[in-house]
Amino acid sequence: MAGGQEMPAVADRTTGLKMNQMNLQTVLEMLRGGTGLRTHSGMVAPGDVFVAISGTRVDGARFIDDAVDRGARVVVHGKGVDAPGREGVSFLAVDSPAQTLGLLARAACGTESRLPRIVGVTGTNGKTTTAHLIHSVLSGNGMAAGLIGTVSCSWPGVELAATMTTPDCLSLHGIVGRMVADGVEALVMEVSSHALDQERTAGLPMDIGVFSNLTQDHLDYHGDMQRYFAAKARLFLDGPARCARGIVNIDDPYGRRLKEMRPDLWGFGLDSEDADLRGEILNAGTAGMRLGIRHGGTTWELPTGLVGRYNAYNLLSAVGVGLLLGLSPEQCACLSRAKGAPGRLERVPNARGLDIFIDYAHTPDALEKVSVALKAMGFARLLTVFGCGGDRDAGKRPLMGQAVARHADVVVITSDNPRTEDPEVILDQIEPGLTDARQVLREADRRKAIALAVESMRPGDALLIAGKGHEDYQVIGGEKRHFSDFEVVRECLS
Repeated sequence: MAGGQEMPAVADRTTGLKMNQMNLQTVLEMLRGGTGLRTHSGMVAPGDVFVAISGTRVDGARFIDDAVDRGARVVVHGKGVDAPGREGVSFLAVDSPAQTLGLLARAACGTESRLPRIVGVTGTNGKTTTAHLIHSVLSGNGMAAGLIGTVSCSWPGVELAATMTTPDCLSLHGIVGRMVADGVEALVMEVSSHALDQERTAGLPMDIGVFSNLTQDHLDYHGDMQRYFAAKARLFLDGPARCARGIVNIDDPYGRRLKEMRPDLWGFGLDSEDADLRGEILNAGTAGMRLGIRHGGTTWELPTGLVGRYNAYNLLSAVGVGLLLGLSPEQCACLSRAKGAPGRLERVPNARGLDIFIDYAHTPDALEKVSVALKAMGFARLLTVFGCGGDRDAGKRPLMGQAVARHADVVVITSDNPRTEDPEVILDQIEPGLTDARQVLREADRRKAIALAVESMRPGDALLIAGKGHEDYQVIGGEKRHFSDFEVVRECLS
């Protein structure tokens, strides 16, 4: 780290598994010696170790026979699984195949002896921007830093396309192993609720956890808000995923609950007087804002080109991580130059001087916050284009409509990623939330909807195109088609 500060070693918090240690050690030695490790039976090669993971849709135990037929030498499975007896094949029954996979992956991917300092960021909204801001603090202070999240997986000299917010456990270890080999000292990782629930981060102890907020999303998976919260809380409370230290937004009721359940966590906020790290927006405009910060009796200011109250929270959490890592307020000042994440309230430059912004907001809370941020800039009118994803939580669709209707002067509802649902049915489910909207236009074709909104703009207006942000595709039916909001806007303007 810059300034001669040394980072203390991270304790290995992956113990506590009940299993046959001798058998496990034998498997670990095999993996250290170069034996392959697989969780997909179709990728098994002769001599590999196969771990049968129980997924959300498919139980890996169903594929044990296939893995053995393909030459698996060792099969790791859950207790209670009726594993077939095969000559020359060893079977290891464990309490938790998912947690065991984390240990095995460390041996296979070369991360047993050294891991980077890992910062895990979770919450409904703000994960991507917060992770990018924390990465800016780390790299701005001379650290070789990695980033894994919704937009990409990157470290000095390497950038890989992201396939999901948090990759599966084995892929994640493979990426971290490459980072370690390339000298990465610190890693910032977005950690989704799905990843925590499925233990994708097993074997990767988190030094610092960050909690942004919790609002309705992913209830198609979790069922209700309490189970959604319980999944997020795994990063902070007792269990194998528990971070050593953490910082949570105590202006958010779920963040305050985490702080009450684990008092050693730092609390941050704009409204909470008892926050360990307190922020205040001193002034704001179209060019950015000036944030006042107070911690431990010290106060300072942080100017930024980012706009919106929600970005003040993102910046505060990044400052908090910097302080927890031993940086000074002066060293955190590099955040003044940080631009946030691609596709997060990102302005589309154009020769006509129109104020057009693209944002990833795809929840009621995110739409509310980005709309408030734009309205506060003083534009004459706000036009908003948005849709809702298919095969996802349908209960949030009218709520998203309500959030947009409260602030937009013109609402254009369209498709997001309809997937296997009828786009018109999705729009029908949004419309009940638009009863108080000033003007509503409906166009299921996203390209036409964006063109319609651009044509409707007047001087002094702002156009928000929400839902897809950095994504360059649409999923229609079972097909993933190239589609970029940025490209469509440029086509409309040309």
